[in-house]
Amino acid sequence: MKTITLHNTNLSVPEIGMGCMRINSLETADAVKEWIDTALAHDINFFDHADIYAKGQCEELFGKALTPSLRDRIILQSKCAIRPGIAFDFSKEHILQSVDDILNRLRTDYLDILLLHRPDTLMEPEEVADAFHTLKAAGKVRHFGVSNQTPMQIELLNKYLDEPLLINQLQFSIAHCPMINSGINANMYNDSAINRDGGILEYCRLKDITIQAWSPFQYGMFEGVFLGNEKFPELNKVINELAEKYNVTDSAIAVAWILRHPAEIQTIIGTTNKDRIAQISKASHVHLTREEWYRLYMAAGNRLP
Repeated sequence: MKTITLHNTNLSVPEIGMGCMRINSLETADAVKEWIDTALAHDINFFDHADIYAKGQCEELFGKALTPSLRDRIILQSKCAIRPGIAFDFSKEHILQSVDDILNRLRTDYLDILLLHRPDTLMEPEEVADAFHTLKAAGKVRHFGVSNQTPMQIELLNKYLDEPLLINQLQFSIAHCPMINSGINANMYNDSAINRDGGILEYCRLKDITIQAWSPFQYGMFEGVFLGNEKFPELNKVINELAEKYNVTDSAIAVAWILRHPAEIQTIIGTTNKDRIAQISKASHVHLTREEWYRLYMAAGNRLP
């Protein structure tokens, strides 16, 4: 597995990470431990949580499977700030309490990375900075990032933080790539030219922020998976042709498309199937040609000007 070094740190992460949103379906700590071991066998030692995943059950199960020796071998990331039934909360009080709860469920003393989960328009950046400073000083969190934020939202936070944000987790796939579309269709009168994110792709590259791609097999906002979907006949035709060429699965080609981008995007996959982990991990060694990358892009219904 190839790795990505987070800028301004000595932390290297695999370019494919494991998302933990569905691990409560594994039901037992032994099953979760087996799932973790499968990921590690394929050089995937990065695990992405959030406090809202199954209302904390995913973190609890993971924590029951976590041993001290295993903790030393993995990179743990979690997210906080979504409050079901309320909205978003970047207050210092909520961030600090959330991290304590996360650490308690995961049965660990620290997180390698904490992300703020979606933007809070009522955010007071000085409070966030104070919370991050407190967490870092206490050894509870080593690095910080955000998810689904625009350049100006990140700039506002960075103005007050002791250290710049390292990560922005964004939805991204062949069939959901507005942050690429707007750049390709610059200065055009079409829907793809609409800049919906403030140029977040280029901004993150300029500011040395690692993008983490979530839902790499989804289209729309949780509308479904495009792989094997009759709504995407041309895309699946091209994916299957390339899968045969590179002797990998369709899932591996979908991830290889993301990894081919020079922004060094880390892809977060959410499968709990051990065979699929093995299959997808092969994407790290598939280097699509420029022609193949654009062929996939257009087969998904994206158009060049």
